[in-house]
Amino acid sequence: MSEVLEKNTKNYDKTALIDNACKELLTYGLWDGKTRCKRFVKKYILRRPTATEDLIFWPTGLLAEGLWHCLQEVYVVTADKEILRTEPGRMQTEIETSLATYFVRWQKKGCPVTFLDDLLAGEVFLKIYEEYQRNKKENAMIGADNAETYLQAIEKLATYVHAYPTDETGSFPYRANQQNGYVFVDSIGLTCPFLYGYGRVFEKSDSMELAVKQIANFLAYGMDAATGLPYHGYDVASGTKYGIIGWGRAVGWLLRGMTGCMTTDYGLELLREPYLALMDAVLSYQRKDGYFSWQLQAMEGPADTSATGMICVALQEGIRRGFLQGGSYAQVLEKGIRAVRKSTKNGKVYDCSGECEGFSQYPQRYGAYPWALGAALVLDE
Repeated sequence: MSEVLEKNTKNYDKTALIDNACKELLTYGLWDGKTRCKRFVKKYILRRPTATEDLIFWPTGLLAEGLWHCLQEVYVVTADKEILRTEPGRMQTEIETSLATYFVRWQKKGCPVTFLDDLLAGEVFLKIYEEYQRNKKENAMIGADNAETYLQAIEKLATYVHAYPTDETGSFPYRANQQNGYVFVDSIGLTCPFLYGYGRVFEKSDSMELAVKQIANFLAYGMDAATGLPYHGYDVASGTKYGIIGWGRAVGWLLRGMTGCMTTDYGLELLREPYLALMDAVLSYQRKDGYFSWQLQAMEGPADTSATGMICVALQEGIRRGFLQGGSYAQVLEKGIRAVRKSTKNGKVYDCSGECEGFSQYPQRYGAYPWALGAALVLDE
């Protein structure tokens, strides 16, 4: 790495990222006292419907995924990874303890499934369970005494999504209770990898087919023909596409869902060609500084580490599995990883766009958020 790039990434510290992710996994999104009081008044005094506190909402699901990836690195210590040379024992204990606490906290509440978003955390619970069943090796997360508890939680998530309302084509409206028929691209990345993984692990082809159907429908109804990039969503009944074309995290969600469903021949055969086409379209918008913008075509607009991180995670997976071959893909990935590291300081990943509030509602607030941190944890050393 050149002297300039060394200087640009000098604040990158994987240990600090893991420490902060473990903390945020158990604190981000929890209601404070003021919020709890307001909810109490609304529910018990005003007798109005209230939302429940979601202990596994998608931002922490992304953190859990990132920590799980880091845990796999700890399990296979290699001499060229400084963090694993120095603190593998502490890292393993910290990650396993945090993930175990995250699961148990939710499980003690009865494993409530609030939104489709919760399936993202379910992916990690499924991976923990699958790993244990394959190796029968107990750790701080799972063992003979609680493996059945994980299985019951996984089955509850699967039951929820299989019973979830669909539109006339079989796609999930993002918020079915709103009865507007809006299909969000977010749902592809949130639900499809869990559905497909569940079907693969438990040999349930209907689950795998349902996952691929979500992607096929979005590719049919939610894409822009001119750029090959996704809209934020659509309504199949009216034929209207919503949001902007090429929102960075929309691209990330779609790629995430596709890579999560290409783990067996069935998904690979159906999705490889559109995955390659989408990836090539996306990578043409990488900026000279290595980032992707909050909206890909806005090359002179704000860079977004969440978009950059999510796209690079999918790119990394495509290269690792052999879908993407050639030096150009590796060069794009290297530039993207360096860009994310340039925005890293004190265990946080900055230059991340704030939470989307709906179609065409993308607040131009940039800071350090879990959706950038989670992706950064998955990117290899």
